[in-house]
Amino acid sequence: MSQPISYAPDRAPLPDHEQKQAALSYLNEAWAEARHDGVDGDCLAQASLFAAFAELVGTYGEDAVAKFVEGLPGRVRNGEFSVGIARQ
Repeated sequence: MSQPISYAPDRAPLPDHEQKQAALSYLNEAWAEARHDGVDGDCLAQASLFAAFAELVGTYGEDAVAKFVEGLPGRVRNGEFSVGIARQ
């Protein structure tokens, strides 16, 4: 009889900032693979946002997520999500 394969790590969880860096790395790899397979960037962005908001709503609830997204327009205008732009 074979033993079931466990995918649970045997070590302590990474600190929050390291988990976020690892998550971003995984997402960048998946994004690059999808683009390589011909998936449009806009479609990827919309699907990613949907998945992210669905996860947040499942974790924190609709009211908390609605409050969070109220601050997004200002963050976008302030360049927080712009890449490759030099800030002075």
